[in-house]
Amino acid sequence: MQYSVVNYKTVKENSIFRIDADFYRADYLNYLQQIYKHEEYFLKKILHPTEIKRVYEERGIQILLAQNVRNNELDFSNVVFMSESAKEELKRNKLQYDDVILTRSGANFGQSASYKVADEIYACADVLVIKNSKEIKGGYLSTFLNTKQGKALLDRGSYGMAQPHIAPSYLYNLPIPRFDTNLENEINNLVNESEKYKFNSSSLYSQAEQLLLSELGLLEWKPQHTLSFVKNYSNTKKAERFDAEYFQPKYEEIIKAVKKYKGGFDELVNLVKVKKSVEPGSEAYQESGVPFVRVSNLSKFELSDNNQQFISEELYSELKTHQPKQGEILLSKDATPGMAYYLNEEPQKMIVSGGILRLKIDNKQVLPEYLTLVLNSVIVQKQIERDAGGSIINHWRPDQVKATIIPILKEAKQKEIKELVEKSFNDRKLSKSLLEIAKRGVEMAIEKDEQEAEKWINGEISWINGEISKL
Repeated sequence: MQYSVVNYKTVKENSIFRIDADFYRADYLNYLQQIYKHEEYFLKKILHPTEIKRVYEERGIQILLAQNVRNNELDFSNVVFMSESAKEELKRNKLQYDDVILTRSGANFGQSASYKVADEIYACADVLVIKNSKEIKGGYLSTFLNTKQGKALLDRGSYGMAQPHIAPSYLYNLPIPRFDTNLENEINNLVNESEKYKFNSSSLYSQAEQLLLSELGLLEWKPQHTLSFVKNYSNTKKAERFDAEYFQPKYEEIIKAVKKYKGGFDELVNLVKVKKSVEPGSEAYQESGVPFVRVSNLSKFELSDNNQQFISEELYSELKTHQPKQGEILLSKDATPGMAYYLNEEPQKMIVSGGILRLKIDNKQVLPEYLTLVLNSVIVQKQIERDAGGSIINHWRPDQVKATIIPILKEAKQKEIKELVEKSFNDRKLSKSLLEIAKRGVEMAIEKDEQEAEKWINGEISWINGEISKL
């Protein structure tokens, strides 16, 4: 049994007057004691963005969602826009360079990242914005909030069971450890360098996408929603769909472009073997063990550990035939269908959920890197939008997955796309490594001392520079 002994005065003086035992857990108090050994800083200005009715559009002003905020980085793989007319109402939500964004509620509350983007973006009301300050660098602050100490203390301040929240009143009283200016600047510079590599990674990936679309004559294509059009009854009978959305001309334009491509096309079922995954049920989840990868952990760039669930070693032994293997493509079919990730290295021990299919290349016409990019591209995403559009909950049926139309580019073009994708992923890996060095460096400075942290950081940077020179 674990317990903590706390004076009543300590309980009475905490800013939000928490008397529950969880607030005084031994690990929380231990992390606080580590921070108290250093100079402390307290946040000055926290903004809760204005909420307005959200009506998303194809173009307009970009809105930053809570799902865009990840472990010390912003992920814009899913981007939404609102009308330009909303700009005046949302003007106080406009993000500034070096702001730190923190998700304030839900399963992923407490995720944070510094804003290192030059674009004009407005925050939604599901986040809190710690406004930039000349007193502390945004990259250093967001890195601290992502350390084990920072994350634990954010967890400590959460309230609510089903939908945990964190309030500005708690954050204003959260002690932030301060170190020598050189160390804090070095941490901030690592975050800046990470952002540069991530930007370059996105640029290379975008080049690969543009190469694909250019080959299909779709580089300048913009989807248009048509208010009225005519279809024959035979079309509805064949598709077994009567909803107008399914027959939107924009979907037909994509299909026609693929089918008339000079290199040809094929259905996905003729290119891969499809393996279904398993769903043991949430009652099998536990706090540690073998990772159980769900759709929310899957993106086209990585397998994320955000809100990671685990299963026991015993259950894994029963389900190990569902262990993903190197060379497979993981493809989501539920919740956020059409998210594909290629396992180009031997994956860790894991089981993937029933909402994810495992694809294995079974045809020499396509390279796995190329096929993964096509699955993530507008070509397949629009097919999914058409197929799953009539559902209350997004669900891409296995028969629809297998019938997906895939263009077959010439081998030389596929190899060109593969090289761009590989370079993109190498840069993204470097970006992640720099963030990890920054995080571990701050943890080391908190636990030990900043001199040892600086020495370790410099050693890691030298090693990474050596790896970069080999590329």
